[in-house]
This record gives sequence, C-alpha cells and structure tokens, in this order.
Amino acid sequence: MPRGTGEVSEPMYYVLVALLDEPLHGHAILKAVAELSGRRVNPSVGTLYGILERLNDRGLIAVDREETVGGRSRRYFRLAEDGRGVLEAEARRMQRAASLVIDRLSPA
Repeated sequence: MPRGTGEVSEPMYYVLVALLDEPLHGHAILKAVAELSGRRVNPSVGTLYGILERLNDRGLIAVDREETVGGRSRRYFRLAEDGRGVLEAEARRMQRAASLVIDRLSPA
C-alpha cells in the first residue's frame, strides 16, 4: 500500500505541492518533487505520467495549456480547486500526526 492516505500517496502529495504556485510541465514537476521531498521521492517519467493521469481523472489537477518547444509537445498542469482542498486536508492530517510525537517528546 502506498504511503499516505486513501486520498493521496506520498508521490501524489508532492506532485500536488509542486503545482501550488504555478502550472508546470512534466520535467519541471519531476525536478520539483525531488527537491521538495529532499530527493526521497524520485518517480520515473512513466510513474509521473501515471500519477498525473490519476490526479486528472479525479479532478485534482487539470491541463492548463500545451505548447510545442523544439518540436516536442509540452503539457502544463495546474492544481484544481478540489486538489487544493485534498492537499490542505492531507497536510493538516500529517501535522496532527506529527504533533502526537512532537508534543510528547518536547519538555514540559
């Protein structure tokens, strides 16, 4: 079972985070996911496009635009409103889970 919740796996979470500020194309998403995760999450190109397809099918992201660069098609994705809600809910879930440990380890 993937890490994360039933809502999103860990790689999906980082893809959604990568799209918070602006639409990105596949290569830029891969780079952002690696940086945001401290290089812990490094999906292959095939895995990334599977993630993007699932997120798009669920209405969490959408295609923003397509352009041709050097004869190659480049598709940009943006975070949809539902994606923003799922991302915020997942971040809050992780924050509550982390506070269970941090609060207990912190001196009174």
